[in-house]
Amino acid sequence: MGDPSPLPSSCSTPFVHLSSDILSSELQFLTEETYKTGLLTTLPVLSKEEQDALAATPVHPAGLVALYASFLAGNLSEHVWNFTWPAAVAMLHPSLLPVAVVSFFSKFAILGGGPLIGIFMDSLPRIPSYHCLNLIQTVGQLLSAAMIMYALDTVRHSSVSSLLLQPWFLVLLAATATERLASLALGVTMERDWIVLLAGTNRPIALAQANAINSRVDLLCEVAGASLFGFLLSKYKLATCIKLSCALTLFTLPVLIVLGQLINRLSSGVLDRSMSPQTCDKPLTAFTLLNLRKIVEIGLTAIRYGWMEYKHQPVLPASVAYVLLCLNIALAPGAMMTAFLIHHGIAPSVIGAFGGLSALMGVGATFISANLVRKLGILKAGAAGLILQSLLLTIAVAVCWSGSISMPGPLHLFLSLIVLSRLGHMSYSIASIQILQTGVPAAKANLVGITEMSIASLAELVMLAVAIIAGNVRHFGSLALLSVSSVIAATWIFCQWLANPTEEQRSLFAFDPQL
Repeated sequence: MGDPSPLPSSCSTPFVHLSSDILSSELQFLTEETYKTGLLTTLPVLSKEEQDALAATPVHPAGLVALYASFLAGNLSEHVWNFTWPAAVAMLHPSLLPVAVVSFFSKFAILGGGPLIGIFMDSLPRIPSYHCLNLIQTVGQLLSAAMIMYALDTVRHSSVSSLLLQPWFLVLLAATATERLASLALGVTMERDWIVLLAGTNRPIALAQANAINSRVDLLCEVAGASLFGFLLSKYKLATCIKLSCALTLFTLPVLIVLGQLINRLSSGVLDRSMSPQTCDKPLTAFTLLNLRKIVEIGLTAIRYGWMEYKHQPVLPASVAYVLLCLNIALAPGAMMTAFLIHHGIAPSVIGAFGGLSALMGVGATFISANLVRKLGILKAGAAGLILQSLLLTIAVAVCWSGSISMPGPLHLFLSLIVLSRLGHMSYSIASIQILQTGVPAAKANLVGITEMSIASLAELVMLAVAIIAGNVRHFGSLALLSVSSVIAATWIFCQWLANPTEEQRSLFAFDPQL
């Protein structure tokens, strides 16, 4: 063919000349962006097997391994302390009120201060804030231990009212609340932000596996923490156990700092990236951090802003379902179930076996959660966990209300159903974490996550207040009915959301093959 004839000057068809330099630069840009985001939707040429393999491959596997090590070190130290301080405070007075007051004050601190911490976490660089929170948590634990040690040497059977007004007890309240806030912020930022960056938002199987491993580590650390404290308490005096717990905390701090740096280095500095361009609009200055009036203003604004962001998140039903599950305090291992079993004269070995089997069932759920996500998808895996928990707890409540629970056979059936229900509970817990990781933008992950934890704390306080009003253990059946009602409500809300997906939901979970 000959050269094409020139177009007439009146022709309006555009003619664009693409140079090879421009084309190569565009291809390079696309390659870099594809690497950074890890979007699977930009790889349509891959086969189904190749896409599944890529979905199961984390973006930064070495960084995830360092993250697991950080979880192991931090959670073990934290769980040992969580068993140490209640036992130590309980030794100060025969009443349960001192432990209850410390616990209630910590939950109220989370309720009020959580959104403020979320604002700061979303505004500050990741690595420095991580180091700062670890330092604050360590100082809080050491200060609490110092107050308890002082009280063990000075308190001599004073009345509970005078004990609660002692200066050392007020310092203990403040130190424990600060330590709990720092622990909450660390957990949220690593579970809702860091792990997403390391595994990849649109690599659902890799993210599910990472969440499962983190949950597994936490459960194992809980069992190990209780076992270690029990062993120490059987060999040494309480004061020695407190000192050993403090030594473990001090040893863990530099390990966590080194691991934090290692995570960032092994992930090619991904944690150095800004969460959002908005974080630079109003930087937090030293004056802001030291101005009490300004902090109060920011705190009130943070509560309002945190509530608004939480209410308008695209995956709100999944979060509401999680909060409703926190209302289940009667049909789960805990203080209410322990009191109920003691009232029925159950041997301590049976009570211990019930708690241990419940924890092991949770560990088992972490192993099957990734397979559920692979076979059912994230959303249907969460629904399956809720439905299983609702069915088993409904049968358990029916056994409880049958009136024959005082007999060994029905009682063991009742406990077995609750143990099995932990499989569904933990499966939804892992799935809901991934749903929230996917649906909440990285720039708001800490604020929304900590606001959710604050609302969950409020739900627990409401149920504890109901339990206090109910008083007698004979009203356990009513508490059980209220607990299973909250689980059923959570299941209904989540399944309704799943059955009627919006366009935004389809867009967020476009990689979910079962949606």
